[in-house]
Amino acid sequence: MSLELSAPPGSEPACADDGVWLECIECGEQFAPFDEIHYTCADCDGLLEVRYANPPTFEEFEGSGVWRYNAALPFEEGVTLPEGDTPLHEVPRLREEIGVDSLRIKHEGMNPTGAFKDRGMTVGVAVAKELGVGRLACASTGNTSAALAAYGARGGMETLVLLPSGKVAAGKIAQASLHGARILEVDGNFDSCLDIVQELAGLGEVYLLNSLNPFRLEGQKTIGFEILEEHYEDYGEYPDRIVLPVGNAGNTAALYKAFRELVASGALDESEVPTLTGVQAEGAAPMVEAVQNGRDEVRRWDDVETRATAIRIGNPVNAPKALPGIYNTGGTAVAVSDDEITDAQRDLATSGIGVEPASAASLAGLRKLRANGEISADESVVCLTTGHLLKDPDAAFEAGGDPEPVPNDTEAVLEHINDGETGTLGGIAQKISAAADSPGVPALIGGGIGLAYLAYRRLRSDDA
Repeated sequence: MSLELSAPPGSEPACADDGVWLECIECGEQFAPFDEIHYTCADCDGLLEVRYANPPTFEEFEGSGVWRYNAALPFEEGVTLPEGDTPLHEVPRLREEIGVDSLRIKHEGMNPTGAFKDRGMTVGVAVAKELGVGRLACASTGNTSAALAAYGARGGMETLVLLPSGKVAAGKIAQASLHGARILEVDGNFDSCLDIVQELAGLGEVYLLNSLNPFRLEGQKTIGFEILEEHYEDYGEYPDRIVLPVGNAGNTAALYKAFRELVASGALDESEVPTLTGVQAEGAAPMVEAVQNGRDEVRRWDDVETRATAIRIGNPVNAPKALPGIYNTGGTAVAVSDDEITDAQRDLATSGIGVEPASAASLAGLRKLRANGEISADESVVCLTTGHLLKDPDAAFEAGGDPEPVPNDTEAVLEHINDGETGTLGGIAQKISAAADSPGVPALIGGGIGLAYLAYRRLRSDDA
């Protein structure tokens, strides 16, 4: 199966293990999946994909979470916490403000470690155990390290994470530390960390579990399956477009692979495949640069900067898989400013959805593309948010309102919250004060919140 949307499933080669094999997307060379460790093609160094003799259909899916989709995965079950089955939120106020037919938020921050990375790790760590490796490793902007540490601990395996010094949110380092990972802070950016981990993996010192590892993306493609199933259940049709943040471009590649497999099995028509739209921060936008110039490869950005730390990546290794996903679904890519990301983070929070900055890039990108007419009003859209707000508490604090100091006095607090005016709460206070001599007051106080509310309603009725 090539990277074309219409490609039929490939014939099962002799090296396959129970209908599963690895195949180079560049030269087509095929490899046994579990006999030796392969991250890239041994012949041309191209990226590898996991291929299946029998692509999945919706009828084969049963259960819940990532392993509901084991018909599309290498094993029946992996090292699980469990993960997946994340909410697809409705956001009617944002839908109306942006002006699209429907808008849902797929909140991957509700996975066990608070990010979509758990989907990839449940598969990747299972493969590591199958291969019999002893030490797991990754480079990370934070979320990968947290997930790897948790799943490595669950699997009883040693874990090593390399992080760019001073560039990872405290919440993510705390997770990796508590789960027992050995943390190395590198004097460089994420791409430098990944270079080192790849070299260590090449020396056989570690088993690499960044998304360069093709098995990582197998877990992540279940996001696509879930979106299709959940959206169809609610609307009777699949979404027109999925907008997602882009860092290493693993999710873009993974979702496209999910759709290609469903098309190959006949479960999904090509016309039903959602348009994939990538969003990057302006300070780290090599994928956007490539798409806007119609290129088939990205130019590495050595200097990247954005407060959206999870997508502060200048060399997206999965671009060769992700760019066809954007082009072949009629999609695009857009860059947004840090201020636009923060505005979107606040707007999601007003709907009760708490995400880290990188996650909010998807909504910021949708808003920008809708404003310039690249997305039409009649589209049904799903925005993917990838990490929980507590992944980056400092950014959440900066985006939110400041605490307001008040005296240790109830009357002063009431005066402060009413800003010197008699609002609803002030009115309640006045009525209760006026009724202070009423014989019902002791019962009101003793009866708690419910009786207090009933007394207030009665007072309002008496005034009517």
